[in-house]
Amino acid sequence: MRMQTVMEMNSDPHKQWYALFTASNNEKQVERHLRGKDIETFLPLCTVTRRWKNRTTARVELPLFAGYLFARFARSESYRVLDVPMVYSIVGNKQGSIPLPDEDIRALRESLSFGQVEPHPFANVGSRARIRTGALAGWVGIVSRVDAGLRVVLTVESIMRSFAVYVKAEDIDILGNEAIRGEVYATDYPTGSREQV
Repeated sequence: MRMQTVMEMNSDPHKQWYALFTASNNEKQVERHLRGKDIETFLPLCTVTRRWKNRTTARVELPLFAGYLFARFARSESYRVLDVPMVYSIVGNKQGSIPLPDEDIRALRESLSFGQVEPHPFANVGSRARIRTGALAGWVGIVSRVDAGLRVVLTVESIMRSFAVYVKAEDIDILGNEAIRGEVYATDYPTGSREQV
């Protein structure tokens, strides 16, 4: 019965994905409320290691975008979504809520299956790059260097949240030779030379 409801939702052309701004640390509870109302949801989670005051560590699942989750519904059903406790708003602009492309949600889901994503502060510095391969092919982000690999910070503009994906240098195309602000260097090439990107 539950599978049929989800299949019916997926086939309704009037339903679109929207980002919901929620109370931080309550995203999972909001998701349960929405599912209880038969509203399709997507809450991207990532696993992180936390160290507690008593020096124990634990791996916990946290929302990739703190304070946000995605829901698929018809615009006429907005009142049902906003009626859920701890949903503050549907992300949009002065003209109203803004639907997200199905392809973006599909790409986020696929990238999470690889387990190489982590939350990242909203980024606006560094070189712009386009990912060439994989589930996120075509996405444009900001390159930053971490340890011995490259990390591309991708942004969901409508909610002003970013996440980082680890990639190989050959899996991206640099979009321009100048940095957006400041200088960014990549040292991940086989020669180990320091090249400006």
